[in-house]
Amino acid sequence: MEHTEFRTWLATAFEEARTGLAEGGIPVGAALYGADGRLLGRGHNRRVQDGDPSMHAETAAFRAAGRQRSYRGTTMVTTLSPCWYCSGLVRQFGISRVVIGEAVTFHGGHDWLAGHGVEIVLLDDPGCRTLMSEFIKDRPDLWSEDIGD
Repeated sequence: MEHTEFRTWLATAFEEARTGLAEGGIPVGAALYGADGRLLGRGHNRRVQDGDPSMHAETAAFRAAGRQRSYRGTTMVTTLSPCWYCSGLVRQFGISRVVIGEAVTFHGGHDWLAGHGVEIVLLDDPGCRTLMSEFIKDRPDLWSEDIGD
């Protein structure tokens, strides 16, 4: 697949991240795409908004997609490298590819996923990096809580 299509998909996740920030939450967004390129579900981190520590962006997108017979061939697109919890979700359900906006501000479990056969596409997107860097600078307490520090 072309990186152009991945960047288009990332724009959906980035829009979700900005929505999460506007709601007072953590600015991480995600979207799950089918093997045919159809958007199955999208979402953003809602830990703060819902008071639910399990509502990460990838989880929200996964839940929004609803039940799928198989996740083989699907792509999880996320603005930030997935944490261990979200990496486990990808692995558990056999999501084939993860497209990551950036992994500079947080290097999650994507190396582990790659080692288990998941295709990783790291876009190193400046917009994603800036959004996260500014959030971490402005809300270090909330960021530390989110990553379990």
